[in-house]
Amino acid sequence: MRDSSESGPATEASGWQAQKSASTRNVIVESAIACFVELGYAGTTTTVIAKKAGLSRGAMLHHFPSKIDIVRAAVEHLHSKRLKAFRRAMSRPAPPDADRVALGVQAFWDHVRHPMFVAFFELSVAARTDPELAGILKPTQEAFEREWYQTARDVFPEWEGRGEEFDLALDLTRYVMEGMAIAALTHQANERDKRVRAYLAEKLHELRGD
Repeated sequence: MRDSSESGPATEASGWQAQKSASTRNVIVESAIACFVELGYAGTTTTVIAKKAGLSRGAMLHHFPSKIDIVRAAVEHLHSKRLKAFRRAMSRPAPPDADRVALGVQAFWDHVRHPMFVAFFELSVAARTDPELAGILKPTQEAFEREWYQTARDVFPEWEGRGEEFDLALDLTRYVMEGMAIAALTHQANERDKRVRAYLAEKLHELRGD
């Protein structure tokens, strides 16, 4: 008698269908994020997302019944990808004599210039006048900030024991870098941006007591 735990054609087919469904959902979510960047939140419709994903609108709605369902999945996806990208950027090996403060500033600058940040910023602006979107975005953003803070603690152990200064360093870096990234949406990065980043690194060194 065949053991019920053995896999057979039906089990394999079920597993393949689940994998295919997950892959399709991922394509839809990635397409939605790309649309937020290219067209803005208001210009992103289910029809536009389906076209970007290479699916019929009906096929897409089978996986996500409405635009807000896609948005919810996209926000969670952005949250996860931004954290992974931040940790990866901050954890890159550096020469022993490297200026880790300057490298950290550059890594965060690269992070906020990525399309993922643009997509998140677009959603943040739209949420100002959209209570349903704000309800989705707020808890995810709060979770991101908590995990971002802990990640920064993990990858910059040299700040151990300088809690208040480290908090200020993180806030200063975030507000300056995000503000510059938003400004960069309407102008090209230039020497002034480099000067501000260099000055920020100097201030962070002062906060660390170097």
